[in-house]
Amino acid sequence: MIKEQTLVIIKPDGVQRSLMGDIMARLERTGLKFVAIKFLVPEADQCWKHYNKDEEWFMKKGTRVTEDRKAHGMPIEKEVMEYGKDIIKSNVAFFTSGPVLAFVIEGNQSVAIVKKLVGDTEPATSDVGTIRGDLTVDSYALSSLDNRAVRNLIHCSDSPEEAKREIPLWFTESEIISYRLLQEQVLYDVNLDGILE
Repeated sequence: MIKEQTLVIIKPDGVQRSLMGDIMARLERTGLKFVAIKFLVPEADQCWKHYNKDEEWFMKKGTRVTEDRKAHGMPIEKEVMEYGKDIIKSNVAFFTSGPVLAFVIEGNQSVAIVKKLVGDTEPATSDVGTIRGDLTVDSYALSSLDNRAVRNLIHCSDSPEEAKREIPLWFTESEIISYRLLQEQVLYDVNLDGILE
């Protein structure tokens, strides 16, 4: 078993819609464990560090925004790069608009398992059965036209490397608890002895 940690944050829309319990229950049923939980209103600086985007990302996303605007007959009033930066500005404004619930989940392949359960960042194309696919109706196109962050309920780390970068932005080492779940003890005993007793 490979112990891995991932960051999950229920965004202000998930908190406001009282979906925290439902989202946490879906994640908990995977058998992964919660090792840190914090309810807070994030600071803007913390959010900018969290998003950590570069010029390539700003250009790619800004291009998508300008294409959405053209498709809807709206004027292009800024450089592509500025539209890309506006996405992070609106995400930071959204993240800091109210409380969020941040937590660290640990277990074998936790990043991939949580990412699969959360679904695609674009709610309109997120699969049925995922948190975003089942619980939100927003879309990139609509949020672009409204000049706001997409309301997709939840953030999760994209990769183990990203999780290692993100977790210290939200939790100190002392806030992450080390403990063993019953099923981990059973797996440990089976691996050690080769049999169940």
